[in-house]
Amino acid sequence: MTHIFRKNSPLGPAGTVYLAAETIVSNGSATMSNNSTDYTLGERICKARDASGLSTAQLARRLGIKTATMQSWESDRSEPRSNKLVLLAGVLNVSPTWLLVGRGTPPISEDAAGADLDSMRVALDRIQRQAQALADEIGALQERLNGQ
Repeated sequence: MTHIFRKNSPLGPAGTVYLAAETIVSNGSATMSNNSTDYTLGERICKARDASGLSTAQLARRLGIKTATMQSWESDRSEPRSNKLVLLAGVLNVSPTWLLVGRGTPPISEDAAGADLDSMRVALDRIQRQAQALADEIGALQERLNGQ
């Protein structure tokens, strides 16, 4: 297993902070950890944009910037200034801290939230059926005990 670290400076030249984006290479394929702190600023912007269901052009329009600028941010070729970063976080419904360093609550897509609700409904239905079967079994045992 080889670790490759890339440098990223989300605060810009004045207050440069380097974040490590860990890429794990094994058997010739690269995978990225699910931990948000392992992603670059651009990758977190892209992830939050995807979760919000916006295209790059739509998000750029909402921020009042060019699509090319948004693409540069997402590809880590450039970084937003602090005022745009705060605006970006607000539009994407994430904290500026999450965008900068990956700490905090990551964005949840509407599809994932809906899938979570569906899986909870299925689990609740299954548990209710089990509870009813258990109640029926308890009732049958009580009748047998009372009958003797």
